[in-house]
Amino acid sequence: MTIAASDPTVSAAVTGQGVGPLLRAWRERRRLSQLELALRADSSARHISFVETGRSRPSEEMVLRLAERLDVPVRERNALLLAAGYAPRFRQTPLQDPALDALRAGMERLIRCYEPYPALVVDAGYTVVAANRGIAMLLEGVPESLTAPAPNAMRLTLHPEGLAPRIRNLREWRGHLLAQMEREIALHRSDRLRVLYEEVAAYPVPEEPPGAEPAEPVPYFALPLRIEHAGRILSFVSSISTFNTPMDVTVAELAIETFLPADPATAKYLHTMAG
Repeated sequence: MTIAASDPTVSAAVTGQGVGPLLRAWRERRRLSQLELALRADSSARHISFVETGRSRPSEEMVLRLAERLDVPVRERNALLLAAGYAPRFRQTPLQDPALDALRAGMERLIRCYEPYPALVVDAGYTVVAANRGIAMLLEGVPESLTAPAPNAMRLTLHPEGLAPRIRNLREWRGHLLAQMEREIALHRSDRLRVLYEEVAAYPVPEEPPGAEPAEPVPYFALPLRIEHAGRILSFVSSISTFNTPMDVTVAELAIETFLPADPATAKYLHTMAG
């Protein structure tokens, strides 16, 4: 699967507010006192208080410093700058823009090199913008309504017509994915992501079949995805990578997820299929 254009994530910045209330909201979200934030930002609690109440207008450098110490997402850093009366610092380049040719080519090369193991790239709304043949193999038989251009990874995984019926530890994996989305919602304050969460959380979860054996203790170093393919149970553990110090909103919101075989049998099967 090749890179597709992704939908823009709607900024959650509250319009009409000064930068002070926005910074206070981020500080409270991070559960920091004014003194703790001041120490991290090489400032004073008095100055932080003045900024939050609007008695002092922070410099552009201070806005960016506070945003960094509060781990504010890049998209929202632009919103803070605008609220403080400054121009946005970070570009938002469409993924198909020629300026990102090297990035797209690099991501495609990376996930291809990971074959036969599955790997994909998603944006902040979990839209799949690239995937390799390992992912395509797992999606065999999934209806086109879910795999059409720019599919959503959460829908593909949790929808009753997607991968959900094939996932042997669906309840555990579903809980992991929903918790991951909750963390992202808390970080990015995205209405788009909240709507997606409410949708996939409402998908029905199949009942355990009568007489099903209790789940065995997980013998892995991380929670595995245990999924059926062609009558075999494959086990994977996943890893998510993001770009270090991104200077573009689009790039900041991309994540590369790779699935490593959790046992020798899975690795052998994938190599056999690829051969």
